[in-house]
Formats: sequence, C-alpha cells, structure tokens
Amino acid sequence: MWRMAWIGLLISGLGVAQGFLPRHPECIGGGWDFTCRAVAQLMYQLKIVPQPFTLSHLPGAGGGVAYAHVVSQRDDDPELIVAASTTTAVRLAQGQYGPFNERDVRWLGAIAADFGLVAVKAEAPWKTLQELLAAWKADPSRITTGGPDPLRVALLGRAVGIDPRSIRYTPAEDPTPLKHDLVQIFLGDASVLREEVAGGSLRALGVMAPQRLPGPYTDVPTLRELGYDVDWVVWQGFYMPKSTSAQAYTFWVQALRKVARSPEWAKVREQNGLGEFLSLGVEFQVLVERQVHALRGLSRELGLTK
Repeated sequence: MWRMAWIGLLISGLGVAQGFLPRHPECIGGGWDFTCRAVAQLMYQLKIVPQPFTLSHLPGAGGGVAYAHVVSQRDDDPELIVAASTTTAVRLAQGQYGPFNERDVRWLGAIAADFGLVAVKAEAPWKTLQELLAAWKADPSRITTGGPDPLRVALLGRAVGIDPRSIRYTPAEDPTPLKHDLVQIFLGDASVLREEVAGGSLRALGVMAPQRLPGPYTDVPTLRELGYDVDWVVWQGFYMPKSTSAQAYTFWVQALRKVARSPEWAKVREQNGLGEFLSLGVEFQVLVERQVHALRGLSRELGLTK
C-alpha cells in the first residue's frame, strides 16, 4: 500500500511519462563507469527511480562491446541506459563499431563535459608544452603519442605543423603505456587524470579547454593561451536502446534533466573537475548525429580513415 503510494507520488513529482517507471533500472558503463555510477546513484537518491540501479561493466573496443550488446541483444529494453562520451562519437565516425552507426540507438542527453589534457611522465625532460611540441615537431618519428582516440592527437599535430600521417600513435584508454615508456605523450581527459596529476606521477602541460580548469590544473595553460587553436570538449552522456517506447524515452530524458539541475550533481561535477554541459532529448540526438558526420569528414581529411 505505502509502496504503491510512494511510486504514485514519484511519477507525479517527476511529471513525466505516466505509464512507464523502470522497475529494475540498469546502467552499462561501457568504458565510462564513473558517469554511469554517479548518475545512477543520484537518480535513486533523488527518488527518480524506485530501485537502485544494476551497474554493468562491459569494457572493450572503447565502448564498442557495450554498443554492439545493446543494438544486437537489448534493442527493446526500456529499463536500460548506457553511458557514452565524445569518444563514442569519434569511434562511430571512424567505423570502429563495425556495422553499427549513430542511428542504431536513441541518444538521451549529456549532462557534463570533460576536457582534453596533454600530459607526460613527471620525469619527462619537457617542463612546458612549448618545449614538448618543439621536440615533437623537430622529429615526429622519435616521439610516440597515446590516448583514447587518435583524432585529438592529429588535431594537435596539425596545429603544431606536423603532418598527421607522420604521427606515431598507440591506442590507450589510460596512461599505463606512458608510465611504462611505451608512449611519451598522453592526450587524455582531465577528470580521468586528475588524481595522478595531483599526486605528482604525471605532469600536465596543457588543457584543451576554452579556459583554465580548477583544482590541480589551476596553473596549467590552455592551448589557446599558447597560440594553438585546439579545444577538445568531451561531453558525458547516455543513450538507450532504439526500439523502445516514447514514454520510456521521455522518462529517461526528464530524469537526466532533474539530475543535471540538482545541487547534488553540481557538487559531483565540482569534485571531479567536470564542466557544465546540458543537451537533452531530440536536441542531443541531432547534436550527436551532426557531430559524428563532422568527425567522419575530419577523420578523412586528416588521413585517419579512408
């Protein structure tokens, strides 16, 4: 009795999609487990969902394993949401998810932004970004880059004056190859590398953001400050299976809106060095499709795909 009353209040309080409420909500991280975990916890804490989420971990192929699982096996599951980011769009643009494309899922929304970071080992000889880029430009064959996607590396290389086709690149989800001297430059995400930069094991030389970032990055210049017109904004968001009802889609879009507007989410963003970014529903669907299209063309232009 009390449980049914509480669920009724929950639905009316959200003002969304009467007729749909996830009984067993699930979130797949797919390479973005922090986003999945943080948002799932807040949705339950804010009483948006009546049950805690099942958190699933499906790593591999930069989110490709999770994407293929959703499209081929869970295409009509209305209780499932999946975390994603700009890197998802890059890999879709470059055909790294096999036969699947950006229209095979429904894009729900993005509620935060991360930013690209240029980092080296603490023991590296380069103390500034200018020193590093000068050495890279002088002989690209002697320096190997690493990171979650080659596109931001190619953009930085082009801005420096390096032919993207001559760049040595090793795919890396985290800076482990950097620590083992398999790469000399790591272009990752600022929030992911935050603890290692703060702890002193990595040296941050430049942020690919419109303005300086807080926390351990306060004294790290933006690339724009140093004369390089390169930003890399990494939205943090979600998609869901394509063949689901309009009611389910509306529920999750409005659930994300409520999380994004909450002071609890603002605190999570601040604690983890994430910036504000909000795009939801159809607007976000269009944003992703346009971004994938633009990235597909840019990847061809830079010689990363045919």
